[in-house]
Amino acid sequence: MENLRIAGPALPDMPWEDRPAGSNEVLWRYSANPIIGRHALSTSNSIFNSAVVPFRNGKYNYAGVFRCDDTNRRMRIHVGFSVDGLKWDIEEADFRLEGADPEIGEWAYGYDPRVAKIDDKYYVTWCNGYHGPTIGIAWTEDFRTFHQLENAFLPYNRNGVMFPRKIGGKFAMLSRPSDTGHTPFGDIFYSESPDLCYWGRHRHVMSPAAFEVSAWQCMKIGAGPVPIETSEGWLLFYHGVLRSCNGYVYAFGSALLDLEEPWKVTARSGPYLISPREPYECMGDVPNVTFPCAALHDPATGRVAVYYGCADTVTGLAFGYIPEIVEFTKKNSIL
Repeated sequence: MENLRIAGPALPDMPWEDRPAGSNEVLWRYSANPIIGRHALSTSNSIFNSAVVPFRNGKYNYAGVFRCDDTNRRMRIHVGFSVDGLKWDIEEADFRLEGADPEIGEWAYGYDPRVAKIDDKYYVTWCNGYHGPTIGIAWTEDFRTFHQLENAFLPYNRNGVMFPRKIGGKFAMLSRPSDTGHTPFGDIFYSESPDLCYWGRHRHVMSPAAFEVSAWQCMKIGAGPVPIETSEGWLLFYHGVLRSCNGYVYAFGSALLDLEEPWKVTARSGPYLISPREPYECMGDVPNVTFPCAALHDPATGRVAVYYGCADTVTGLAFGYIPEIVEFTKKNSIL
C-alpha cells in the first residue's frame, strides 16, 4: 500500500531485524528471542505482558512498565529503561504511585500494563485489583513518579488500552469486561471520557469469531498495544483465545477501526499473525501464550516492532511492515 499514511513521531533507530530469507511471514520473530528472561530481577519469577514507548532521557531512548511477577507469585509492575529497545534495565523496586484517593490507593495487584503518550504525558493503564480486576490509570512525565487517577470502570474488566490522541475531543479507551476468574468469554468495548475520571458512551467493538470462521479467536478477545493511526484506520493488534483439547491457546491478529468512530470495525484478520510455536512460547508458567502489549513504529519506513508476552514467563519481539499488515488484514478480513 504505497500511499498509506502513518501517524506518529519519527523513530528511525527503533529495534529492527529484517525478514528472514525465504520467509513469507507478515510478522516475524526476532532471532534472539526472548529479549527479557524470567530472572532479570533478583525477585522475579517471570517478566512478560509489558509496555514500552520512546522516551529520550540522558543515555536512554526508551522507557517502559513491566509486569514482573515475583517469587511469591504476586503480580507487580516495575519501571525499565533501554538504549536500544532490546536490552532493558528494569528497576528492582515496584513503580511508585502517588495522589490516589485512599479508597483506591491501597495496592492489591497490577498486571498487563499499556502506555499511551497523549500530548506531553504518558498514560499507564493496567489491570488493577479493586474488589476484583478493573482498569487503573496513572500518568507520568518522567517514569519516576506516577500520578494515580480514578479507576476507569467498575470491576470486572481487563485489557484497558487508550488511544494515542483524543477522539471527538475526548480521551478514548478499549477494554474487555470480564469476571473474577479466567473469563470464559470476552468482547472488546470502546469508552470515552472528557476528564479521565468519568467514562461513558460505551460502544461494542467486536466479539469472538465463530469457531468455523476463525478458531484461534473463538473463545475471547482483547485489545493489545496502543492502536496505530493510519489513513486506512486505526491498526489494532489484539489477542484471541482458543480452548483446545490441550488447554487455552493465545494467539494474536490485527483489525482496522474507523478513525473517528473506532467502535466500527472495517477489517479483521481471519488468520493469526503470531501463534505459539517456539519453545519459549509453548513452555512456561502458562503454556501456549503469545500476548501483545506494546508496539514501536516508524512512520517513514512503515516498520513496526511488537512486544509480546510468551507463555506468561518471558518477553519476545516480532517485526513487520505496517503497510503489509494493513493489506493482510483487509485481504483476509472475516467481516
